[in-house]
Amino acid sequence: MKVGASFFCQNYYKAQKPDYEIYAEDLKLAELVEPLGFDSIWAVEHHFSPYTMIPDVVQFLTFMAGRTKRIGLGTMVVVLPWHDPVRVAEQLAMLDLFVGDRELTLGFGRGSGRIEYDGFRVSMSESRDRFVEAAEIVRLGLTQERFSYKGKFNQIPEMSIRPQPRRKNLTDRFYGAIVSPETGDIMAKQGMGMLVIPQKPWAEHKADYDHFVESCAKFGQAPKKPIVVAFVYCAETDREGEKGANTWMRNYADTALRHYEYDDPDHFRAVKGYEYHVKMAEAGKNAPDAFRDMFSTTQCWGSPERCVEMLRTIQSTMDAAEFVAVFKYGGMPLEEAERSMRLFAREVLPHIQQGTSPMQQSAAAGR
Repeated sequence: MKVGASFFCQNYYKAQKPDYEIYAEDLKLAELVEPLGFDSIWAVEHHFSPYTMIPDVVQFLTFMAGRTKRIGLGTMVVVLPWHDPVRVAEQLAMLDLFVGDRELTLGFGRGSGRIEYDGFRVSMSESRDRFVEAAEIVRLGLTQERFSYKGKFNQIPEMSIRPQPRRKNLTDRFYGAIVSPETGDIMAKQGMGMLVIPQKPWAEHKADYDHFVESCAKFGQAPKKPIVVAFVYCAETDREGEKGANTWMRNYADTALRHYEYDDPDHFRAVKGYEYHVKMAEAGKNAPDAFRDMFSTTQCWGSPERCVEMLRTIQSTMDAAEFVAVFKYGGMPLEEAERSMRLFAREVLPHIQQGTSPMQQSAAAGR
Protein backbone atom coordinates (compact mmCIF):
# COMPACT_ATOMS: atom_id res chain seq x y z
CA MET A 1 0.00 0.00 0.00
CA LYS A 2 1.16 3.56 -0.66
CA VAL A 3 2.41 5.79 2.14
CA GLY A 4 2.83 9.56 1.90
CA ALA A 5 3.98 12.31 4.25
CA SER A 6 2.16 15.57 4.97
CA PHE A 7 3.33 18.93 6.27
CA PHE A 8 1.51 21.46 8.45
CA CYS A 9 4.09 24.18 9.23
CA GLN A 10 2.54 24.49 12.68
CA ASN A 11 3.91 27.17 15.01
CA TYR A 12 2.89 25.82 18.42
CA TYR A 13 1.36 28.62 20.43
CA LYS A 14 3.17 27.74 23.69
CA ALA A 15 6.60 27.78 22.03
CA GLN A 16 6.37 30.40 19.27
CA LYS A 17 9.24 30.85 16.82
CA PRO A 18 9.55 33.24 13.89
CA ASP A 19 7.36 31.80 11.14
CA TYR A 20 10.28 31.62 8.71
CA GLU A 21 12.08 29.25 11.10
CA ILE A 22 9.10 26.90 11.10
CA TYR A 23 9.09 26.94 7.30
CA ALA A 24 12.82 26.21 7.15
CA GLU A 25 12.37 23.23 9.48
CA ASP A 26 9.38 21.74 7.69
CA LEU A 27 10.95 22.21 4.26
CA LYS A 28 14.03 20.37 5.49
CA LEU A 29 11.83 17.42 6.40
CA ALA A 30 9.94 17.72 3.12
CA GLU A 31 13.23 17.36 1.24
CA LEU A 32 13.61 13.90 2.83
CA VAL A 33 10.30 12.48 1.61
CA GLU A 34 11.54 11.28 -1.78
CA PRO A 35 15.01 9.98 -0.81
CA LEU A 36 13.56 8.10 2.18
CA GLY A 37 11.24 6.13 -0.10
CA PHE A 38 7.79 7.60 0.56
CA ASP A 39 5.27 7.54 -2.27
CA SER A 40 3.82 11.04 -2.04
CA ILE A 41 3.97 14.43 -0.36
CA TRP A 42 0.97 16.36 0.93
CA ALA A 43 0.10 19.66 2.57
CA VAL A 44 -2.94 21.11 4.31
CA GLU A 45 -4.60 24.53 3.90
CA HIS A 46 -5.36 26.82 6.84
CA HIS A 47 -5.39 30.56 7.48
CA PHE A 48 -5.01 33.31 10.07
CA SER A 49 -3.58 31.32 13.00
CA PRO A 50 -0.37 29.41 13.82
CA TYR A 51 -2.36 26.15 13.80
CA THR A 52 -1.24 25.51 10.22
CA MET A 53 0.60 28.14 8.23
CA ILE A 54 0.11 26.94 4.64
CA PRO A 55 -2.46 29.35 3.20
CA ASP A 56 -1.86 28.11 -0.37
CA VAL A 57 -1.49 24.35 -0.56
CA VAL A 58 -1.11 24.38 -4.37
CA GLN A 59 1.78 26.82 -4.13
CA PHE A 60 3.48 24.57 -1.57
CA LEU A 61 3.06 21.51 -3.78
CA THR A 62 4.24 23.40 -6.86
CA PHE A 63 7.45 24.20 -5.02
CA MET A 64 7.86 20.58 -4.00
CA ALA A 65 7.09 19.35 -7.52
CA GLY A 66 10.13 21.30 -8.67
CA ARG A 67 12.26 19.79 -5.88
CA THR A 68 11.32 16.15 -6.60
CA LYS A 69 11.20 13.75 -9.54
CA ARG A 70 9.35 10.58 -8.55
CA ILE A 71 6.78 11.07 -5.81
CA GLY A 72 3.12 11.94 -6.20
CA LEU A 73 1.51 15.02 -4.66
CA GLY A 74 -1.74 15.58 -2.81
CA THR A 75 -3.84 18.44 -1.42
CA MET A 76 -5.14 17.90 2.10
CA VAL A 77 -7.24 19.95 1.33
CA VAL A 78 -8.25 22.90 -0.84
CA VAL A 79 -11.14 24.47 1.09
CA LEU A 80 -13.44 25.39 -1.77
CA PRO A 81 -15.86 27.87 -0.12
CA TRP A 82 -12.95 30.26 0.48
CA HIS A 83 -11.87 30.44 -3.18
CA ASP A 84 -12.96 31.45 -6.65
CA PRO A 85 -13.50 27.96 -8.17
CA VAL A 86 -12.35 29.06 -11.63
CA ARG A 87 -9.06 30.17 -10.10
CA VAL A 88 -8.77 26.83 -8.28
CA ALA A 89 -9.27 24.97 -11.56
CA GLU A 90 -6.54 27.07 -13.19
CA GLN A 91 -4.11 26.42 -10.35
CA LEU A 92 -4.76 22.68 -10.43
CA ALA A 93 -4.36 22.57 -14.21
CA MET A 94 -0.95 24.22 -13.86
CA LEU A 95 0.04 21.82 -11.09
CA ASP A 96 -0.94 18.91 -13.34
CA LEU A 97 1.48 20.20 -15.99
CA PHE A 98 4.30 20.55 -13.46
CA VAL A 99 3.71 17.06 -12.06
CA GLY A 100 3.75 15.35 -15.45
CA ASP A 101 3.04 11.62 -15.25
CA ARG A 102 3.24 11.50 -11.46
CA GLU A 103 0.11 10.82 -9.43
CA LEU A 104 -1.85 13.88 -8.34
CA THR A 105 -4.51 13.52 -5.66
CA LEU A 106 -6.90 16.43 -5.25
CA GLY A 107 -8.46 16.64 -1.82
CA PHE A 108 -11.20 19.19 -1.11
CA GLY A 109 -13.03 20.33 2.00
CA ARG A 110 -15.64 22.82 3.19
CA GLY A 111 -13.86 23.99 6.36
CA SER A 112 -15.13 24.46 9.90
CA GLY A 113 -12.94 27.20 11.38
CA ARG A 114 -14.85 30.37 12.28
CA ILE A 115 -11.62 32.39 12.25
CA GLU A 116 -11.11 31.47 8.60
CA TYR A 117 -14.66 32.11 7.44
CA ASP A 118 -14.63 35.47 9.20
CA GLY A 119 -11.26 36.35 7.67
CA PHE A 120 -12.53 35.63 4.17
CA ARG A 121 -15.83 37.42 4.87
CA VAL A 122 -17.83 34.32 3.93
CA SER A 123 -20.79 33.06 5.93
CA MET A 124 -20.26 29.60 7.43
CA SER A 125 -23.97 28.96 6.93
CA GLU A 126 -23.35 29.04 3.18
CA SER A 127 -20.50 26.52 3.29
CA ARG A 128 -22.37 23.49 1.97
CA ASP A 129 -23.98 25.27 -0.96
CA ARG A 130 -20.75 27.09 -1.81
CA PHE A 131 -18.81 23.82 -1.66
CA VAL A 132 -21.21 22.02 -4.00
CA GLU A 133 -21.15 24.82 -6.57
CA ALA A 134 -17.38 25.17 -6.41
CA ALA A 135 -16.81 21.42 -6.75
CA GLU A 136 -19.05 21.29 -9.81
CA ILE A 137 -17.22 24.24 -11.39
CA VAL A 138 -13.76 22.82 -10.72
CA ARG A 139 -14.85 19.54 -12.25
CA LEU A 140 -16.15 21.33 -15.36
CA GLY A 141 -13.00 23.41 -15.65
CA LEU A 142 -10.72 20.37 -15.53
CA THR A 143 -12.75 18.17 -17.88
CA GLN A 144 -14.43 20.46 -20.43
CA GLU A 145 -12.61 22.62 -22.94
CA ARG A 146 -15.42 25.15 -22.67
CA PHE A 147 -18.04 25.46 -19.96
CA SER A 148 -20.49 27.82 -18.28
CA TYR A 149 -22.33 27.76 -14.97
CA LYS A 150 -25.34 29.42 -13.37
CA GLY A 151 -25.70 29.00 -9.63
CA LYS A 152 -26.60 30.86 -6.48
CA PHE A 153 -23.09 32.16 -5.86
CA ASN A 154 -21.42 31.75 -9.25
CA GLN A 155 -22.60 32.96 -12.65
CA ILE A 156 -19.92 32.04 -15.17
CA PRO A 157 -20.20 32.92 -18.87
CA GLU A 158 -19.00 30.41 -21.43
CA MET A 159 -15.24 30.23 -21.04
CA SER A 160 -12.18 28.04 -21.12
CA ILE A 161 -9.32 27.79 -18.66
CA ARG A 162 -5.78 27.92 -19.97
CA PRO A 163 -3.57 26.02 -19.74
CA GLN A 164 -5.71 22.94 -20.17
CA PRO A 165 -4.59 20.06 -17.93
CA ARG A 166 -2.63 17.24 -19.54
CA ARG A 167 -5.00 14.65 -18.13
CA LYS A 168 -8.77 14.61 -18.45
CA ASN A 169 -9.14 12.04 -15.66
CA LEU A 170 -7.99 14.23 -12.75
CA THR A 171 -11.47 13.85 -11.28
CA ASP A 172 -10.73 10.15 -10.69
CA ARG A 173 -8.46 11.32 -7.84
CA PHE A 174 -10.95 13.72 -6.26
CA TYR A 175 -11.25 13.15 -2.50
CA GLY A 176 -13.17 14.98 0.19
CA ALA A 177 -12.33 15.50 3.86
CA ILE A 178 -15.19 13.91 5.79
CA VAL A 179 -15.75 14.50 9.51
CA SER A 180 -19.53 14.11 9.68
CA PRO A 181 -22.15 11.91 7.97
CA GLU A 182 -23.66 15.04 6.41
CA THR A 183 -20.37 15.93 4.72
CA GLY A 184 -20.11 12.32 3.55
CA ASP A 185 -23.40 12.76 1.70
CA ILE A 186 -22.03 15.84 -0.07
CA MET A 187 -18.79 14.13 -1.09
CA ALA A 188 -20.57 10.97 -2.23
CA LYS A 189 -22.93 12.92 -4.46
CA GLN A 190 -19.90 14.66 -6.01
CA GLY A 191 -18.27 11.29 -6.77
CA MET A 192 -15.32 11.96 -4.48
CA GLY A 193 -13.46 9.46 -2.34
CA MET A 194 -13.11 9.82 1.44
CA LEU A 195 -10.07 11.50 2.97
CA VAL A 196 -9.88 10.84 6.71
CA ILE A 197 -8.06 13.47 8.78
CA PRO A 198 -8.37 12.03 12.31
CA GLN A 199 -10.44 13.94 14.85
CA LYS A 200 -12.17 11.09 16.70
CA PRO A 201 -11.80 7.35 17.44
CA TRP A 202 -11.28 5.15 14.40
CA ALA A 203 -14.51 3.25 15.03
CA GLU A 204 -16.41 6.52 14.57
CA HIS A 205 -14.52 7.30 11.37
CA LYS A 206 -15.40 3.78 10.21
CA ALA A 207 -19.08 4.50 10.88
CA ASP A 208 -18.71 7.63 8.71
CA TYR A 209 -17.13 5.53 5.97
CA ASP A 210 -19.95 2.96 6.12
CA HIS A 211 -22.46 5.81 5.81
CA PHE A 212 -20.41 7.21 2.92
CA VAL A 213 -20.55 3.87 1.07
CA GLU A 214 -24.34 3.82 1.53
CA SER A 215 -24.52 7.38 0.18
CA CYS A 216 -22.44 6.42 -2.85
CA ALA A 217 -24.92 3.65 -3.64
CA LYS A 218 -27.83 6.09 -3.22
CA PHE A 219 -26.28 8.54 -5.67
CA GLY A 220 -25.10 5.88 -8.14
CA GLN A 221 -21.41 6.42 -7.45
CA ALA A 222 -18.75 3.73 -7.06
CA PRO A 223 -17.10 4.16 -3.63
CA LYS A 224 -13.34 4.49 -3.42
CA LYS A 225 -11.41 3.07 -0.50
CA PRO A 226 -10.39 5.88 1.83
CA ILE A 227 -7.07 7.64 2.17
CA VAL A 228 -6.26 7.86 5.87
CA VAL A 229 -4.04 10.37 7.65
CA ALA A 230 -2.20 9.25 10.78
CA PHE A 231 0.05 11.20 13.14
CA VAL A 232 3.29 9.30 13.76
CA TYR A 233 5.90 9.19 16.50
CA CYS A 234 8.31 6.32 15.85
CA ALA A 235 10.92 5.55 18.51
CA GLU A 236 13.35 2.83 19.47
CA THR A 237 11.08 1.55 22.24
CA ASP A 238 7.37 1.58 23.02
CA ARG A 239 8.04 3.47 26.24
CA GLU A 240 9.91 6.24 24.41
CA GLY A 241 7.18 6.35 21.77
CA GLU A 242 4.44 6.65 24.38
CA LYS A 243 6.28 9.51 26.04
CA GLY A 244 6.60 11.37 22.74
CA ALA A 245 2.95 10.76 21.86
CA ASN A 246 1.78 11.99 25.25
CA THR A 247 3.70 15.20 24.70
CA TRP A 248 3.51 16.14 21.03
CA MET A 249 0.23 14.51 20.01
CA ARG A 250 -1.57 15.96 23.02
CA ASN A 251 -0.07 19.34 22.12
CA TYR A 252 -1.46 19.00 18.60
CA ALA A 253 -4.88 18.00 19.91
CA ASP A 254 -4.82 21.13 22.05
CA THR A 255 -4.13 23.31 18.98
CA ALA A 256 -7.07 21.70 17.14
CA LEU A 257 -9.38 22.48 20.07
CA ARG A 258 -8.19 26.10 20.02
CA HIS A 259 -8.30 26.67 16.26
CA TYR A 260 -11.73 25.11 15.68
CA GLU A 261 -13.09 26.39 19.00
CA TYR A 262 -14.21 22.90 19.97
CA ASP A 263 -14.78 24.18 23.49
CA ASP A 264 -17.49 26.60 22.28
CA PRO A 265 -20.54 24.79 20.88
CA ASP A 266 -22.65 27.95 20.73
CA HIS A 267 -20.94 29.38 17.68
CA PHE A 268 -21.58 26.14 15.77
CA ARG A 269 -25.25 26.26 16.82
CA ALA A 270 -25.50 29.70 15.25
CA VAL A 271 -24.64 28.46 11.73
CA LYS A 272 -26.46 26.11 9.40
CA GLY A 273 -24.83 22.85 8.36
CA TYR A 274 -22.61 22.22 11.38
CA GLU A 275 -24.98 20.22 13.56
CA TYR A 276 -22.51 17.40 14.03
CA HIS A 277 -19.82 19.87 15.08
CA VAL A 278 -22.08 21.06 17.87
CA LYS A 279 -21.82 17.59 19.40
CA MET A 280 -18.04 17.57 19.00
CA ALA A 281 -17.77 21.02 20.60
CA GLU A 282 -20.03 20.02 23.48
CA ALA A 283 -17.77 17.05 24.16
CA GLY A 284 -14.69 19.28 23.89
CA LYS A 285 -16.15 21.81 26.30
CA ASN A 286 -17.20 19.22 28.86
CA ALA A 287 -14.10 17.02 28.69
CA PRO A 288 -11.19 18.62 26.80
CA ASP A 289 -8.70 16.17 28.30
CA ALA A 290 -10.74 13.28 26.90
CA PHE A 291 -10.14 14.56 23.36
CA ARG A 292 -6.42 14.97 24.02
CA ASP A 293 -6.22 11.48 25.51
CA MET A 294 -8.20 9.93 22.66
CA PHE A 295 -6.04 11.57 20.03
CA SER A 296 -2.70 10.63 21.59
CA THR A 297 -3.69 7.01 22.17
CA THR A 298 -5.27 6.27 18.77
CA GLN A 299 -2.49 7.51 16.49
CA CYS A 300 0.65 5.67 15.38
CA TRP A 301 3.41 5.64 18.00
CA GLY A 302 5.94 3.34 19.63
CA SER A 303 8.65 1.03 18.40
CA PRO A 304 8.77 0.23 14.68
CA GLU A 305 7.11 -3.11 15.36
CA ARG A 306 4.27 -1.44 17.23
CA CYS A 307 3.88 1.22 14.54
CA VAL A 308 3.47 -1.49 11.89
CA GLU A 309 0.81 -3.24 13.93
CA MET A 310 -1.03 0.01 14.71
CA LEU A 311 -1.16 0.92 11.04
CA ARG A 312 -2.33 -2.60 10.22
CA THR A 313 -5.15 -2.17 12.77
CA ILE A 314 -6.14 1.22 11.31
CA GLN A 315 -6.01 -0.23 7.81
CA SER A 316 -8.26 -3.16 8.67
CA THR A 317 -10.68 -0.90 10.58
CA MET A 318 -10.96 1.67 7.80
CA ASP A 319 -10.34 -0.57 4.76
CA ALA A 320 -7.77 2.07 3.86
CA ALA A 321 -6.14 2.22 0.44
CA GLU A 322 -3.36 4.65 1.39
CA PHE A 323 -1.78 6.24 4.45
CA VAL A 324 -0.49 9.77 4.84
CA ALA A 325 1.83 10.26 7.84
CA VAL A 326 2.36 13.50 9.78
CA PHE A 327 5.72 13.63 11.55
CA LYS A 328 6.08 17.17 12.93
CA TYR A 329 3.42 18.88 15.07
CA GLY A 330 2.72 20.32 18.50
CA GLY A 331 6.03 22.13 18.90
CA MET A 332 8.14 19.02 18.27
CA PRO A 333 11.80 19.93 17.70
CA LEU A 334 13.08 19.38 14.17
CA GLU A 335 15.74 16.91 15.34
CA GLU A 336 13.13 14.77 17.09
CA ALA A 337 10.77 14.81 14.09
CA GLU A 338 13.60 13.89 11.73
CA ARG A 339 14.74 11.03 13.97
CA SER A 340 11.19 9.65 14.06
CA MET A 341 10.75 10.05 10.30
CA ARG A 342 14.04 8.35 9.43
CA LEU A 343 13.38 5.42 11.76
CA PHE A 344 9.87 5.03 10.35
CA ALA A 345 11.19 5.12 6.79
CA ARG A 346 13.85 2.54 7.55
CA GLU A 347 11.92 0.03 9.63
CA VAL A 348 8.18 0.64 9.14
CA LEU A 349 7.67 2.00 5.63
CA PRO A 350 8.90 -1.10 3.73
CA HIS A 351 6.52 -3.36 5.67
CA ILE A 352 3.49 -1.16 5.00
CA GLN A 353 4.35 -0.73 1.33
CA GLN A 354 5.01 -4.45 0.82
CA GLY A 355 2.43 -5.90 3.20
CA THR A 356 4.95 -7.71 5.40
CA SER A 357 5.23 -7.92 9.19
CA PRO A 358 8.41 -7.47 11.25
CA MET A 359 6.95 -9.69 13.98
CA GLN A 360 6.32 -12.53 11.53
CA GLN A 361 9.77 -12.12 10.02
CA SER A 362 11.36 -12.15 13.48
CA ALA A 363 9.48 -15.30 14.40
CA ALA A 364 10.49 -16.99 11.15
CA ALA A 365 14.13 -16.07 11.71
CA GLY A 366 14.02 -17.71 15.15
CA ARG A 367 12.89 -21.08 13.85
